Amino acid sequence: MPAYAYTGLSAKGKNIKGVATADSVAVLKATLRKEGVYLTGVSETTKAAAAASQAPGGSAEIDLAKMFDRVSPKMVAHTTRLLGTLLHAGVTLPEALKALTDQVESQRFKGMLSDIAEKVNQGSSLADSMSAYPKVFPELYVNMIRAGEASGALETVLFRLAEFMEKQIEIRNKVTSAMFYPVVLAVLGVVIITVLMVGIVPKITSMFSEMNADLPWNTRFLIWSSDFMSSYWWLILIGGIGSVFLWRKYRNSESGRRTTDTILLRLPVVGELVRKVAIARFTRTLATLLSSGVQVLQALDIVRSLLGNVVLEKVLTEARDNIREGEGIAGALKRSGEFPPLVTHMISVGERSGQLEQMLGDVADTYDRETDTSIQRFTGLLEPLMIVVMGAAVGFVVFSIMRPIMMLTEMAGT
Repeated sequence: MPAYAYTGLSAKGKNIKGVATADSVAVLKATLRKEGVYLTGVSETTKAAAAASQAPGGSAEIDLAKMFDRVSPKMVAHTTRLLGTLLHAGVTLPEALKALTDQVESQRFKGMLSDIAEKVNQGSSLADSMSAYPKVFPELYVNMIRAGEASGALETVLFRLAEFMEKQIEIRNKVTSAMFYPVVLAVLGVVIITVLMVGIVPKITSMFSEMNADLPWNTRFLIWSSDFMSSYWWLILIGGIGSVFLWRKYRNSESGRRTTDTILLRLPVVGELVRKVAIARFTRTLATLLSSGVQVLQALDIVRSLLGNVVLEKVLTEARDNIREGEGIAGALKRSGEFPPLVTHMISVGERSGQLEQMLGDVADTYDRETDTSIQRFTGLLEPLMIVVMGAAVGFVVFSIMRPIMMLTEMAGT
């Protein structure tokens, strides 16, 4: 009986690697399937190599490619658009899934698509098959697929999903790109100040201690800070790590999230940016869900979990409860005071005219443009602010060193 080295995925998407004997690859695949393992790769090997690899202390090859194999949102969006294109061209769903499985390069994603295709072949719906991988296909994605299958417009929903995901990726990339330069400046500033305080300042200020001169307060503070950083760097490191841990613990608590999210929305410039990003995400997601056939109450439940701000999430919770009692979305949003009048007015017009999805899409487009403007304004303020802070810190160090030198020079001249 031949031996096979195989790789596979568990039902939770975990990589599995092993060696087993079987009469054929088909038999091996069926055996592993009963154990909940979905085959992604197989090669025939010798029984000696199989025994060596499974024995304690046997050589085990580490596949670094699989360790870093991640299914990115961009990959999912691209695959979603391809699936919609294949269905639009008349290809059946099982054939389309098989074609996508053969095309993707990620072994992890390939295993997931292979499992989904097999479940669809066995009679499961596409949405139910995808729901086994919530980290790759979140609730929003699965519910839209389910609505598309129920309405018979799956290919249309796939195109909307792909467009929605691509838009979210674009916004995320804009925010990341905008924050890259300020973050680099901040890190560079910390490194420069640390090198000055730990490596250079002690060598220069040591001569002041030998002279027993009466030093200015800023020079004494600089010397104390330098000595503290040099002697107790470990305490600073522990304090920094502890502060981050305590902050994250507080931020994850209910009261902490409510307080920090409220403060975040009230901050100048930053609060405006956070609010506009949340509104754009809310309106575009809700428009996509409603146009795909998802019911309003269910759509609001899904959208609420995507906002990332408990203050706005509470508003949507109240809106959902009011809608259940017969009220419209616009009224609840307007009462909260957290959504701008333009948003509530356009939603109200959409509800009255029966074109809510169109109005939500228009609001999303408007706030996408507003988000771009706010990002440019934010980075335009942040970059010079970082430069000023760095310059002030370095200037303080230089001034604190040069001032006593100038004083000693004047005393020597007299």
